[in-house]
Amino acid sequence: MPPLNRRRLCTALLAVGAGVLHAVAAAAEPAAAVVVVEIRDYQYLPASVTVKAGSIVRWVNREKRTTHSVRFLGPQGSESERLFPDDAWERRFDRPGRYPYECGPHPEMKGEVVVTE
Repeated sequence: MPPLNRRRLCTALLAVGAGVLHAVAAAAEPAAAVVVVEIRDYQYLPASVTVKAGSIVRWVNREKRTTHSVRFLGPQGSESERLFPDDAWERRFDRPGRYPYECGPHPEMKGEVVVTE
């Protein structure tokens, strides 16, 4: 085989090998932990959860006739869409800290996500 063809073959094999290694590494990453907070009786249950960075918190509305939301407080606050009965909404928490929240339509409902490293 002429040198040029060997070089092309080696380059192609290295590219395939790198792709396989990348796929194996991606598959080996652990899935993010999911913590569920239920909305029931005009409360977040549990009201406070502690999770590791990279975790996902999922809120599920277990009320029969009422909509709720999850509104994070502070300068970078945001609010979920309204959650109808049995709807769910989730958020991933990548940075350690305290994340207080309340229900948009029912601000007396309060909760907190504590994120550790």
